Amino acid sequence: MSHVKDSHKIRTLIDAATLDKRVTELAAQIDRDYAGGDGLVAVGVLKGAIYFFTDLTRRLTVPVTVDFFQTSSYGSGTSAGEVRIKRDIDMSIRGRDVLLVEDIVDTGWTLRTILDLFRFRGARTVRLCALLDKHEAREVDVPIDYSGFRIGRDFVVGYGLDYDERYRNLPDIGVVEFDEGRQEA
Repeated sequence: MSHVKDSHKIRTLIDAATLDKRVTELAAQIDRDYAGGDGLVAVGVLKGAIYFFTDLTRRLTVPVTVDFFQTSSYGSGTSAGEVRIKRDIDMSIRGRDVLLVEDIVDTGWTLRTILDLFRFRGARTVRLCALLDKHEAREVDVPIDYSGFRIGRDFVVGYGLDYDERYRNLPDIGVVEFDEGRQEA
């Protein structure tokens, strides 16, 4: 199914029902892995993971506290992997089990930085849950402990993912089809 939104044609890649089913499966897997523990700190990466993070954490039955983290890449002319923290977590994670929840993993630079930072801060464990794995775009190895879907290099929007701050609220994940049939990655 295709939609035309704000002059972009968006082709559905993963529909809302499929997303819902996979989020439920991921939550069940996380519950199994953390059963009997003393609680989990779930950290959502803003802004893209907000819908996924909310749906996932509402399904968890293990004790969970939530927090948020936001970064941005530095502008042009800087090295890959340099990120700026726009919003840091509020709570201490020293000695805690941390689950970082992200919308999409592509090059891996930003996530590697966040994961390394949380380990440096003394988290007992740090695991990554990513809704989408754009594995073909990976430049650095980032292990994804809980992966929703592996996708190609398509530029995707919806369910929190955006194009120029638009389309986050779409219930499905769709591929933006740019002019001349070209897709930006």
